[in-house]
Amino acid sequence: MIHRHLNHGRYTPAAIDDVIGRGRWRDWTELRLAVLADPSLLDVVERVCRPYRADPRAQRHHFWMRYVKEHRSLA
Repeated sequence: MIHRHLNHGRYTPAAIDDVIGRGRWRDWTELRLAVLADPSLLDVVERVCRPYRADPRAQRHHFWMRYVKEHRSLA
C-alpha cells in the first residue's frame, strides 16, 4: 500500500499515523522493522498514538501504544 505521507521513505509522525490508521499487515511489519532498527521511533509512535487514548474505536492506535510500552520495558 502506498501511503500518502510516506513518499519520501521516512517515518515522520504523519507517515506513522497513516501506516497505523490505514495500513495492512505488511505495512505494520515494515514499521515494526523500522522501530527495531531505530528505537527512537518509539517516541514518535507514542506521540502519534497518545491523542487516541480516550477513543475506544481506535484499536489500531491502542495496539501500537501497547507495543511501545512493551518494547520500552525490554530496553
